[in-house]
Amino acid sequence: MSRLKKRYQEVVKAALQEKFAFTNPMMIPKVLKIVINMGIAEASKDKNAIQDCVNELAQLSGQKPVITKAKKAISNFKLRSGHLI
Repeated sequence: MSRLKKRYQEVVKAALQEKFAFTNPMMIPKVLKIVINMGIAEASKDKNAIQDCVNELAQLSGQKPVITKAKKAISNFKLRSGHLI
């Protein structure tokens, strides 16, 4: 079990139940998933910036991030379809 999930179940759930006076434990909100997102503006100029950001996000989350490619070209953002964003 991850540290965050363990802390939520032991500490946060009890505090929420006490604060909001929930009578049923099923009324307490659950954390279903956590999403970490990063937009890289300088990726179109510098290819090494993508790898640096991937490494930082991997260290932060403990998982390898998914690199998304642009589906459409957007001229205002100087973005072409297929470029990494």
